Parts: sequence; structure tokens; C-alpha cells
Amino acid sequence: MMRIAIAGASGRMGRMLVEAVLDAPDARLVGALDVAGSASIGRDAGDFLGRATGVAITDDIDAGIADAQFLIDFTRPAGTLAHLRACATRGAAMVIGTTGFDDEGRRAIAAAAERVPIVFAPNMSVGVNVTLKLLELAAKSLREGYDIEIIEAHHRHKVDAPSGTALKMGEVVAAALGRDLKKVAVYGREGVTGERDPSTIGFATVRGGDIVGDHTVLFAGTGERIEITHRSASRVTYAHGALRACRFLSERANGLYDMQDVLGLKD
Repeated sequence: MMRIAIAGASGRMGRMLVEAVLDAPDARLVGALDVAGSASIGRDAGDFLGRATGVAITDDIDAGIADAQFLIDFTRPAGTLAHLRACATRGAAMVIGTTGFDDEGRRAIAAAAERVPIVFAPNMSVGVNVTLKLLELAAKSLREGYDIEIIEAHHRHKVDAPSGTALKMGEVVAAALGRDLKKVAVYGREGVTGERDPSTIGFATVRGGDIVGDHTVLFAGTGERIEITHRSASRVTYAHGALRACRFLSERANGLYDMQDVLGLKD
């Protein structure tokens, strides 16, 4: 039985994760974390479902993960890094779906993975990760004569842009083309921009309403366009992917992995 703690347990994604863990026959909820000052502190993690779990939401990281083998974290970079330090000290594995990390944050995750096993992925959806594999194939086949643009849309509450999934798509496409995304990405256009540099990869961001997550990669050629799109209608796919990641980590002592590893999609 996997003993799992959830970070951000009272948020939209956190609640979906709590419900998924409670419904999984091979998992048990043993901890629930939230930020200090949250109205949910002290309440049962299953209150929103009308289910008593016996697990109170706490802002004490050490107490929240005291009995956990795994911490699933879809929060904010600063919070995730604090959780990371605690998990590395206590030997708990992590599944990190948080986005918006800078290079220093990514290095901290890689360093912690030398001590504990970590799955770090901007999107835990099985469908998104299959889409990434399709993008790799498409980019290799369409490397000449096609301009590449990535369009993503999310709900009004998302605080980072472009989304971590959009950036991952850009990284996959750039790598397939032998390019460095940091050098070829264009994150905005305004005014007189001149002709498009064919080596660039453009990003466009939409924020509004309750959009869970839409991503399209457009390969625009002369006389034709190829669009590869993934649309999420529910966060439940992310929760199920996170549980799949926990099962994957249960057989590993340390190391940094992503969902491509979990799903066996790497060559």
C-alpha cells in the first residue's frame, strides 16, 4: 500500500489528487499540506467530499510527510522547493507537477534526486506525454520548410506563462531539430517585427475562464498546415498520471525521471 501525502491539498489540483488517492485500491492518504494562513488548516482533507479521512491539513511540512513514502506536489516553485528539502532529508520520494521553475530550481531538483527518487514533469497526463512523442516524430519529418508555433490556453487563475507543458513541447521540438530552445524561442511579437526567422519557435498564450489546458503545435508550411493538439477537459488525468508515477517510483531508490520514463516512451 502506497502511503501518499498531498501538497496544496485544498487547491483545485490538490483536491483532485486527494480524491484520486482515496479511490485508489493500492494507496492510502497519510498527509495533506497547505500554506500557512489557509482557511483549510486543521480541517479533514476529505471534507470537500463529505468523507472523513482522519488526515488533517497542516502547514507543518515535517508533520505532513512524517508517515509518507511519496509526496505529490502541484503547487508553486517556492513551496515545492521547501517540500523538496524536507523530502530529501526524510527519504520520501516526490512526484512534482509544479511549473515555473528557474534554472536554479531545476538544479535543486536534480541534486535532491541523487538522494531520493523524483518524477518531475510539467504534465502528468498520459495523453500529453504520447503527444510529446508524436511531436518528436513530426519535427524530425518536417524540419525543412515549416514554421513552428505553439499556442496554449489555460484558466484565468494560472500564474505562469507560457505553461510548463508548452515549454516542454518546445524543448522536444527544438531537440528533434538540433536547436537550443533558449536561443530560438520567441515569446511575444509586437509592432514591426520584420520577417519571421525560420529557425525560431513561437509561443502564444491565452488566459481566460475555466480552461483546464489546451495545447496546439502548428507546423505551417507553404500550401499546408499540420496541427497537433491536446485538450484537457478534466484534471483527473493529471491525478491518475501522478499515481502512476508513484507506482513507478516505488521500485527505485533515487534518480530523476519524467513521465516519458514512467510510460516507457523513451527509445
